[in-house]
Amino acid sequence: MADFWQSFMPGYSGWFFMWLLGLSGAVMVAVAVERAVYVFLKSNINAPQFMLQVFKYLDAQEIQKAVQFCRSLGDKALPQVIELGLVKMSKVQKVNPQSVQNVMDEGTLEVIPKLQARTSYLAMFANISTLLGLMGTIYGLIISFRSISAPGIDAAEKSRLLAHGIAVAMNTTLLGLAIAIPAVMIYTVIQNKTNQIIDEIDEHAAKLVNRISE
Repeated sequence: MADFWQSFMPGYSGWFFMWLLGLSGAVMVAVAVERAVYVFLKSNINAPQFMLQVFKYLDAQEIQKAVQFCRSLGDKALPQVIELGLVKMSKVQKVNPQSVQNVMDEGTLEVIPKLQARTSYLAMFANISTLLGLMGTIYGLIISFRSISAPGIDAAEKSRLLAHGIAVAMNTTLLGLAIAIPAVMIYTVIQNKTNQIIDEIDEHAAKLVNRISE
């Protein structure tokens, strides 16, 4: 394990790849934390419970209270879209379901890019880390092969250089995979949650239009 951390020291063969991998991992973690907070905390909501309360206000003809209820939930994705439909309803004498649908469709198009922003970077960093680890592996193998074919070096020194080259190859491979595997897992979880929120927006926006049509 000491040899692994020593591989970050300048002068150690392969240290450049290790630092690139470390930088890639640090940025990946930063993106993952930011996206997880935005998607799971800032945008997520119990959609059925939220819509139940909205429909209660609509049934009581209290559209303004429904609008205020949506606004009280801040930047959460579904309330933002539903609020636009409710505001449209509050401004007309006779509600046109299609116009309400159009307004909510526009709101959905504004919300979706915010939900999906930077999530794809996680998949990119997974690929970059894997490729950097592969480059480090090839570099370590080059060191190993050169040590075997180098003239004028005794057997003990060749063995040391061979072991050093293999260590470089294994360290970069290990770090690359240690970054790539969590990145892929986090990307999948966040992407699935994002798709769930988008599906909830589509579902409950349609339910709102059907409700006001009745």
